[in-house]
Amino acid sequence: MSKFDRIHLVVMDSVGIGAAPDADEFFNHDVDDTKSDTFGHISENFNLEVPNLANIGLGHIPRETPLVGVEKVSKQTGYVTKLEEISRGKDTMTGHWEIMGLNIQVPFRVFPDGYPEDLLEKIEAFSGRKIIREANIPYSGTAVIDDFGPRQMETGELIIYTSADPVLQIAAHEDVIPLEELYKICEYVRSITLDDPYMIGRIIARPYIGTPGNFTRTAGRHDYALSPFGHTVLDSLNEAGVSVYSVGKINDIFNGVGINHDMGHTPSNMVGVDRLIETLKLPEFDKGFSFTNLVDFDALFGHRRDIAGYGTAINEFDARLPELFDAMHENDLLLITADHGNDPSYPGTDHTREYIPLLAYSKSFVGNGIIPVGHYADISATVAENFGVAPTENGQSFLGDLT
Repeated sequence: MSKFDRIHLVVMDSVGIGAAPDADEFFNHDVDDTKSDTFGHISENFNLEVPNLANIGLGHIPRETPLVGVEKVSKQTGYVTKLEEISRGKDTMTGHWEIMGLNIQVPFRVFPDGYPEDLLEKIEAFSGRKIIREANIPYSGTAVIDDFGPRQMETGELIIYTSADPVLQIAAHEDVIPLEELYKICEYVRSITLDDPYMIGRIIARPYIGTPGNFTRTAGRHDYALSPFGHTVLDSLNEAGVSVYSVGKINDIFNGVGINHDMGHTPSNMVGVDRLIETLKLPEFDKGFSFTNLVDFDALFGHRRDIAGYGTAINEFDARLPELFDAMHENDLLLITADHGNDPSYPGTDHTREYIPLLAYSKSFVGNGIIPVGHYADISATVAENFGVAPTENGQSFLGDLT
């Protein structure tokens, strides 16, 4: 029998907690990750107010220096630790896939200088549309349409851009390039970037509407992802008939594989929390696993190096935790973690190679403490043991540490 009837895993996207031991091997334009510390540097430069995370035990996570302003409570209510990444990447897909039990030793391709000319020419030949070369760099999704949307409306060219993640994004005004055409182009790009030399994690359709100076991205976004490179614990759960609910971009990250209840995209962290709470209250969800990604930390604040925005988002999430606790059943387990770092105090706009925090809370806990430092895949091993399904070859369960 399961120790917990339901497990809820929440990924605070990019909220790392200190440079990983191998951070010196991960560079972007000669920016060294060895002093990165997303949570730590935010705490040093912003007034964090996180009493609920602190009560679980955030201040007790092993680190060389304490998190500024985070109380090290004497009687924490949960268990905490930090986890190290093994895979050769520091992107969203690699982090999430490892959390679910994979070890990705061939990293996804990122293109910090933009996509190569031969790929762009193939897309032009297929689509019959030119590509705006000036946009072909890592770009903010809202800034790129502000900068090049007027030109697209005049010429019908494609706006293709990237980010620090292994993604190729195509922005198109719906009045200029209809959704059906945009999706067809994205499907073609997906088909030619599945393997080397490109092997791009996701192709993303980014439709928008409006007029110059007043463009708005629409709900017509669609992600065309790679499927995981191996069997994950999500597959094990699904094959065993265990309910697996995804909230936010989890379904896209895993290309739907292993997920049997997709609760849809969420436009913000707070809507993500709302959707998770709604999921927890579903009468049919009496047993199983939910998996939520809260992306604002990364997309809105980490990449944009916005310390205040990032800190505010952490405070806002903490303030919602009592509602989340209230929606939990007595025998539920909540796991809060991250997938990589994105230190907003750091140079550049790339992710940072960091440990991730792990906080575990259940109303059924009679104990508390610090779990030994482990690895990302320990989460999947714990979920697998709890539900009595096959783990992967990676990770060690910490289920026995939770009492």
